[in-house]
Amino acid sequence: MHAEAAADPAAYWAKLALNLKWDKPFEQVIDTSDKYLHRWFPDGEINICYNCVDRHVEAGRGDSVCFYEDSVYTGVQKAWTYAEAQNRVGRLANIFTKQFGIKKGDRILIYMPMIISSAWAMLACARIGAIHSVVFGGFSAKELANRIDDCNPKLIMLASCGIEPGKHIKYAPIIEEALSFCKKIENASDTIPRLVVQRRELDGKLATDDVDPAKYHDYDKLMEAEQEVAACVPVLSTHPLYILYTSGTTGEPKGVVRDQGGTAVGLDWCMAHVFNVHHDSVHFAGSDIGWVVGHSFIVYGPLLRGSASVFFEGKPVVPDPGVMWQKCEQYKVTSLYMAPTAVRVIKKMDYDGDYFKKYDTSSVKTWSLVGERCDPDTVKWMHKYLPDVIINDTWWQTETGWPIAANLPNFEVWGKILPTLPGSVTRPVPGYNVQVFNE
Repeated sequence: MHAEAAADPAAYWAKLALNLKWDKPFEQVIDTSDKYLHRWFPDGEINICYNCVDRHVEAGRGDSVCFYEDSVYTGVQKAWTYAEAQNRVGRLANIFTKQFGIKKGDRILIYMPMIISSAWAMLACARIGAIHSVVFGGFSAKELANRIDDCNPKLIMLASCGIEPGKHIKYAPIIEEALSFCKKIENASDTIPRLVVQRRELDGKLATDDVDPAKYHDYDKLMEAEQEVAACVPVLSTHPLYILYTSGTTGEPKGVVRDQGGTAVGLDWCMAHVFNVHHDSVHFAGSDIGWVVGHSFIVYGPLLRGSASVFFEGKPVVPDPGVMWQKCEQYKVTSLYMAPTAVRVIKKMDYDGDYFKKYDTSSVKTWSLVGERCDPDTVKWMHKYLPDVIINDTWWQTETGWPIAANLPNFEVWGKILPTLPGSVTRPVPGYNVQVFNE
């Protein structure tokens, strides 16, 4: 498969792109006229929100679960169907356009924790061709100001607070401080409206208690008033889907921009082959939408495949080191995605697997790792308690959007996996040319 993709990339990816619905079929697969910036399917038109949501509803799968929302902090647990997602996303998209004048190409900055309205916001942006820039909830005002200055958003969407063990972090005061730091946007505090999701299940206080409430619009009230579902707007394949900032090593944060069409095709392929995710799968990526894992493998990737995605607010050892296994049992998770650091924390607190043994994790077929190399000792510990599960160490970064190298446990196609070595990321995946220059 890698050889086929390397020999004729255009033919290989053109075939895979046909798995998705295109509003205007592409004629050119890849434009290499700029050797530093190859553009995929440049004359085709697509909408990734349609392919993530509406396509499955129209195929008769509207009652299938797209998200299992779960917060260990608030106790909220709800299964959201694709039909419900279409309704929520479509209404929010109308609010963006009607209330705030958002149009194709405008940026919306999303400063939100892991609550389901965060996913609706991302998908609503994609639905109308707006470009979202998600900033990890709770990021400092200085870092937030850098990102606001760079992307120049027409709207900021935030939650009233984020939750860490033992404390609440109010977001509105951080937003106000960040806007006061902005240097490139004149009168940022007065010119950029704010849309706030009030987490009313926590307490009676409003997010605007410490700031000027006139500058904040209430998400729930606007959603209640808006019952019309916006249609998906076709955009060029090369139209930006999102900007996601990397901290980098020096200088200002760097905004990575990813296109709608290439992202949809790449993630659809990746979810099938690297994660073995299909219509009947339940994927649990223990990350946050503030990171690229959340973009690729909590929101867009699973929904492109028509699978269910666990939308989890919590920590891997809160309230105890068995919480991940309890969720795997509860939602019949088939594929798990975590950072090795999180696994090591669980291992440290439950080395003998006492919490692990309390739950039925037989549904889990693959356990993938991301963010850093996983040390062989941790891989061996994982195999001790899940001997039949494939441990898939993946290597990639924000700039690539999905793995550069990984195993390919797509049993529907292969029926087997490539040989593995603990601590290794196996093989480069199609689309990447990885070479070893010396020992």
